[in-house]
Amino acid sequence: MKVGDLFDRQAKCTAGLRREPVHGLQYDSRKVAAGDVFFAFPGEHVDGHQFIETALDAGALAVASEREAPAEHKAKWMQVPHGRQTLAKAALRFYDQPDHHLKLTGVTGTNGKTTTVHLLDSILERAGLLTARFGTIEHKIGQRHLKAINTTPESLDVVRFLADLVEEGGTHATFEASSHALDLGRIYGFDFHTVVFTNLSRDHLDYHQTMAAYAEAKRHLLDGAGGEPPRFAVINRDDPVGQDWLETIGSETLSFGVQPGAEVVAENVEVRHSGLHFRAETPKGPIDIHSSMGGEFNISNLLAAIAAALTLDIDRAEIQEGIEACLAVPGRFELIDEGQPFAVIVDYAHTDDALRTLIEAARTLRRRSKTPGRILTIFGCGGHRDRTKRPAMGEIAGRLSDLVILTSDNPRSEDPLNIVNDVRVGLGRVESTYEIELDRAEAIRLAVSQGSGGDIVLIAGKGHETTQMIGDKVIPFDDREVARGVLRELGYGMNSAAG
Repeated sequence: MKVGDLFDRQAKCTAGLRREPVHGLQYDSRKVAAGDVFFAFPGEHVDGHQFIETALDAGALAVASEREAPAEHKAKWMQVPHGRQTLAKAALRFYDQPDHHLKLTGVTGTNGKTTTVHLLDSILERAGLLTARFGTIEHKIGQRHLKAINTTPESLDVVRFLADLVEEGGTHATFEASSHALDLGRIYGFDFHTVVFTNLSRDHLDYHQTMAAYAEAKRHLLDGAGGEPPRFAVINRDDPVGQDWLETIGSETLSFGVQPGAEVVAENVEVRHSGLHFRAETPKGPIDIHSSMGGEFNISNLLAAIAAALTLDIDRAEIQEGIEACLAVPGRFELIDEGQPFAVIVDYAHTDDALRTLIEAARTLRRRSKTPGRILTIFGCGGHRDRTKRPAMGEIAGRLSDLVILTSDNPRSEDPLNIVNDVRVGLGRVESTYEIELDRAEAIRLAVSQGSGGDIVLIAGKGHETTQMIGDKVIPFDDREVARGVLRELGYGMNSAAG
C-alpha cells in the first residue's frame, strides 16, 4: 500500500512521496522500522515532535504532522489537518477496515461505562461469540487480556487489536468511549453499529472547561465521530440530556430507564445485599434478571446492556444468562468480605453525581437491613483536576453519610491539604460529622476499625486502581487490599480462623 492510498489530498506532501510504499504506521519513535510513517503529535506528557530525528534515523519513510514542513525534511514530510484523526483514518485503511468486519458498540457517558461494557461483553460471550472489550480496567482481545493505560487506546493500537480479532474469527467489540478519546480523535472514523449513552454529570471540566463542551464531546459519538452515524443509539431516558438527544438523533433509537416511559424498563425491582432482581420489559418481551451486582444504580447499567444486546440481535435467554455470568466488575460497588458483621464496599465514584448515587445505594441497603447501622464514607479528590466538583462532593457526602473521613486520592503535585480544604467548603454547607486523615491507608484503617453491626463503610474514588500518584511518584496502592488487610488485623478472615 502506498502513501497516496492511505492519505487523502488534505495531506500536503510531494508527489514523489505519495508513490512510496508504506511498511507500517507508528506514533512511538522507539518502534519505528524502515519504511514506516511516523506520526508526530503532542501527548499528555511528551511531544512526539521531539523524536522526529530519532524516527528518521530509524528509517522512517515520512513524518506526518500538523506543523509545516521544515526545509531540511521537506521531502519526507506530510502536513495533515489533525494528527490523531489522520492516524485513525490511515490505520483503518492500512488494516483493511476491520470496523467493517465487526459489530462495534461504543458506550459513552459520565458514569456506568465500565460496568455496561463488562455486562454487554459477558452477554456476547454467553451467546458463543468471540469478542473484544476496551475499557478503563483492561483491554480484552479474544482470549488475551492487556492492562489498560488509557480508557480508550490510541487509534492505531485499537485498529491493530480489531484486525487481530477479525483474523481470529471474532465478530463483536465493545468500547468505553471517553470524552477525552472522542475529543482527541482516537476512534475517529470508526463505524459503530450501536452507541450507548449512559448519563451526563459534572466531570473533566479541567479539560473541557464547560458542561456544554463536555456534552458535545459525548454527542460526537452519537453523530458518528468522523464515521457513519451508528445504526442504533441506545439512550438513557432518565437523563435530561438523553431525553433531548432522543429527539435529535438520526439513528434508530432504543431508550432505557428506571422511570416509566422507556422502551426497556425495570419492573418488580428487588434490591438485596446478594444483588439485584427485576423483570426487564423490552420490545422483544420480558426478561427476568438476577444479577449478583450490588447497588440500585446498577439497574440502569443492566438496562443499558440489555438494550444494546437487543440491537445486536442477541436473544433474551442469552441476555439473561450473560448477566448472571457477570459476577462483578473490579472496583465497582465491590464488596470486601472477610466475614465481618458490617459491609465494606470499594467503588470508583469520583464525581459528585457518582458519589451521591453510591451513598444513596448504600442507604437503600441499610433501610432494607434488619440491623440498624451507619454509613461511613471515605473519599478524596484528585489533584490538578476539576476543582468545581470538590465542594459538591463534600456537601453530598456530609448530607448523606453519618461520618465522612476526608483523605487523599491521587494528589499528584497539588498540596493534599488544599484539596481537602476545597472539599470542606461543601461539608460546611450541611450538618456533617467528618474527620481528616490525609494518609489514605490510615483513613481506611480509621473507618474500618469503627465499623460494627449493620454499618456500611464506603471507600470511594479509586476503585480498581492499584497505584496512587503522590508528587512525581507512583506508589503501589489498592483500596481493596488495604481494607482486607485491616479486616484481617482486626481478627476477621484468615486471621480469625487461626485464632
